[in-house]
Amino acid sequence: MEKIGKYRWTICSLVFFATTVNYLDRQVISLLKSVLSKDLKWDDGDYANIEITFKIFYSFGMLIAGNIVDKLGTKKGYAWATGLWSLAAIGHAFANSAFGFMIARAGLGLTEAGNFPAAIKSTAEWFPKKERALATGIFNSGTNIGAIVAPLTVPLIAVYWGWQWAFIITGLIGFIWLVLWQIYYTSPKDSKKLSKAEYDYIHSDKEEEENIKNEEKVPWIQLLGFRQTWAFALGKFLTDPVWWFYLFWLPDFLQSEYKLSLIEISFPVAVVYIISTVGSIGGGYLPLAFINKNMPVFKARKTSMLIFALFVLPVIFSQLAGKVNMWLAVLVIGIAAAAHQAWSANIFTTVSDMFPKKATASVVGIGGMAGGLGGILLTWAVQKNMFVYYRSINQIETAYYIMFAICAGAYLLAWLIMHLLVPRMNKVDI
Repeated sequence: MEKIGKYRWTICSLVFFATTVNYLDRQVISLLKSVLSKDLKWDDGDYANIEITFKIFYSFGMLIAGNIVDKLGTKKGYAWATGLWSLAAIGHAFANSAFGFMIARAGLGLTEAGNFPAAIKSTAEWFPKKERALATGIFNSGTNIGAIVAPLTVPLIAVYWGWQWAFIITGLIGFIWLVLWQIYYTSPKDSKKLSKAEYDYIHSDKEEEENIKNEEKVPWIQLLGFRQTWAFALGKFLTDPVWWFYLFWLPDFLQSEYKLSLIEISFPVAVVYIISTVGSIGGGYLPLAFINKNMPVFKARKTSMLIFALFVLPVIFSQLAGKVNMWLAVLVIGIAAAAHQAWSANIFTTVSDMFPKKATASVVGIGGMAGGLGGILLTWAVQKNMFVYYRSINQIETAYYIMFAICAGAYLLAWLIMHLLVPRMNKVDI
């Protein structure tokens, strides 16, 4: 690797940083749910409405973000998205009602949608196919780091300085990233820091050589005509809502089941995402190991994803484990979250496996929209109504048991549907 060069990993680190900020900003509200519910007189229904608003605008944003990133290019598209979502994150500090937070979450959802289309496009531009799952796993671990940093800092900021400053301080971090992005990022063909050996290595996939010169954009409506698009979109539709559930409801689960305070939930939440970081990076290593043993790329990807889907199953027993000791529940949920991140690293990479680089951001946007719609459906049909009902009769643990059962089965169902739609993940010819 030293002879080839390693500037591509500098780009990966920038994408990792952006993804960390992305998830740090979106998780602040879940950690402050109990404080905001008390100060602003919310109930679970109000919180669910705020969450649904975020997901609606995130879904719509994903539909257009990929196409915008493909049109503007990675550097401009990523910069605009990050700058705007940082402003939206800060805007939460000025809301003083559930409706005000719905407006702030709408802005955040719309703009944060740009992260993953831009991140996947960056990876497709800067890495050969065999390294993409590893690179995706590394930058995707930023979702975990953001989710780790948030519970360790946000409650403390809220307790000592007020909840408004939690939104302001986390939102400002995005502007630090913007400066670094402007300094270090350019496309491989324009980079003066990239050696010829590394450039040739990045573009070593023979089937993509002709696509490097082919820069025309592909309308997303055209992409909907491919089974490969639907396989990715349905996989995201079924599994993204599980991650949304962990992100927005894990602090409430710990407070409801174990009566923890705002400060006391910090470490258990952080531990879940520390464990999930292992899955995010490990999820990239496993298919790479299979590929290095001469397994076809599509088979390595699918085999890995099936293994990760099986690792999610024990989450259905998390509450049973928690009756023995809370930390056993944290461990089981952490393993399930790790499996999700490993799955996520690979399902994202299936896009660059199946589509040329000129279409990757748009396809990721379509899949992200599908994932957001799945999250909206789950929140509306299950969390909004079911959680309010069971909490009203003092049986919130039943609602969480139903949710963990849904989480357990989602990945195997998604894997089966994807396998039926694209048995060999053939490359789309556009």
